Amino acid sequence: MKKPFLYTVLVTVVTLTTSSLSFADRVRLTGSGASFPAPIYLSWFKNLNKANPNLVVDYQSKGSGAGVQDFLNKTVDFAASDSAMKTEDMAKVSEGVQLLPMTAGEIIVTYNLPGNPKGLKLPRDVYPNIFLGKITKWNDPKIAAANPGVKLPDTPITVVVRADSSGTTAVFTKHLSAINAEFKSTLGEGNTVNWPATNKFIKSPKNDGVTATVRQTPGAIGYIEYSYAKLAKVESALLQNKDGKFVTPGNSVETLAAIKIPEDMIAWAPDPEGANSYPIVTYTWMIFRKNNSDAQKAKAMRDMVEFGLTEGQKMADALGYIPLPQSVVEQVRKAAANIK
Repeated sequence: MKKPFLYTVLVTVVTLTTSSLSFADRVRLTGSGASFPAPIYLSWFKNLNKANPNLVVDYQSKGSGAGVQDFLNKTVDFAASDSAMKTEDMAKVSEGVQLLPMTAGEIIVTYNLPGNPKGLKLPRDVYPNIFLGKITKWNDPKIAAANPGVKLPDTPITVVVRADSSGTTAVFTKHLSAINAEFKSTLGEGNTVNWPATNKFIKSPKNDGVTATVRQTPGAIGYIEYSYAKLAKVESALLQNKDGKFVTPGNSVETLAAIKIPEDMIAWAPDPEGANSYPIVTYTWMIFRKNNSDAQKAKAMRDMVEFGLTEGQKMADALGYIPLPQSVVEQVRKAAANIK
């Protein structure tokens, strides 16, 4: 059986280095959580492997919910989550919690159809109803009307969703709840939701698992992070935004810059304004304790953040992520000083 895309990076140990780091003894940081930013985080760590071999980061891509739980259980030094962290969970951390938006990306809808038609358009009254289980055939009149000239098969739609507690699911369902009242009232939003219990809904773990399942299942549709679509070279649907335009992912810098970051560093735009705005865009966060018992580890975490804010942002576009606006970089840098 073919292993899922990016399976081999689920547990990756890489050397973290930067010219500003100086550690006489070996320092090891452990982190876990979101698969959404895993490709860029792993690239950051890999590109920091020359200046100081004494600093090692072990990051496990296992899903946002699992990462937050590891953080609460104190089995990791930091966590990563696309759904930030609930207030009630932060209250359980006596050392205090510092959330930092470190990168951002888009959630796309990918599909597997005969001939791989490019640029399939999915209107706002269509794609929420696919994930509600109400639109069940690819040649549904509403899909056909939005795609004149595209030969759509009389094929059942197989919906692929996340099997794990997922920040990607939280962001996706937050958007669907914002634009579709029935979705909000029946399924709602969260790291996990009760998807329709039919044999046309398949669950698969993490972004790479959903990517692989859609690829291997004719007639499938699923939601994944844009970087996975870009790296796996799978099709992305054009989604209709709030202004009625069908837009492609990959150009959301202006959308992101319009999102005001509050003091707690948690900000959302479930249905952004703007004629050119892609409709599903989000920050993703690293989570730290403000007060750490090991000063050397605290310094290592601050330096890791600084690399992500500088050299790391230069890697974002090529990997399918959105570079942080400079104003956000400055906010994150200031907040990172709270990690002590």
